[in-house]
Amino acid sequence: MTAAPLTITTDSRGVATVTLDRAEKHNAFDDRLIKALADAFRHLGGDDSVRAMVLAANGKSFSAGADIAWMKRMAGAADAENIRDARALADMLRLLNEMPKPTMALVQGAALGGGVGLVACCDIALAADQATFALSEVRLGLIPATIGPYVVAAIGARAARRYFLTGERFGAAEARTLGLVHEVVPAADLAAAGERIIAAFLASGPQAVVEAKALVRAVAGQPITETLIEDTARRIARIRAGDEAREGIEAFLAKRKPAWMHK
Repeated sequence: MTAAPLTITTDSRGVATVTLDRAEKHNAFDDRLIKALADAFRHLGGDDSVRAMVLAANGKSFSAGADIAWMKRMAGAADAENIRDARALADMLRLLNEMPKPTMALVQGAALGGGVGLVACCDIALAADQATFALSEVRLGLIPATIGPYVVAAIGARAARRYFLTGERFGAAEARTLGLVHEVVPAADLAAAGERIIAAFLASGPQAVVEAKALVRAVAGQPITETLIEDTARRIARIRAGDEAREGIEAFLAKRKPAWMHK
């Protein structure tokens, strides 16, 4: 029986960790891993007991992108099957990008191609100082198509025009400069740095975090019009009239922890 390509654990705080577990293949994507990731993101996104999700990996690499044997198989498939398979990858990335819960990637090693896409789809990304990155598809005569929208949103079109076209590798420091990752830490400190971010998630109102994430998606890249201003006004009016905001304000005034920090 083939081993599962990932593991999922959820702790008592409601923090779920999805760990890529194809270390012998450098956690490269194939159809099984893509389906397992999509199922995990769909399930965790809809589970009210989950407060946050961490995406991590076992082994030397975070993810080497597409499994070459899988790509070769798809290249020889009929058009309908080829498109269906590509859409499965695109749907998995969308599920991660649009997951309502906060997400964080812990990048301990190489992230190539689709691995960069996973990082770009997470809300926060931390990298070990020895991690490396590449949009290496062109080196194989391919393009970073399904990950493209998320990577361009993370690093900008100008940087994408370099790294999409050259396939060059770059280090963690450059990934931070580009905006792909938020922090770079020594490998031994990666887990602790992740816990610091998780603590910040858990100190915040669960619904407020969901709404704040939705707000970013709603306003990013949009012109500041009367319509957008009205939308933001309605959002804050709705949120501050809710039970969670009332509890947060009352807790602040009473100098006590809000109820969600006792769960």
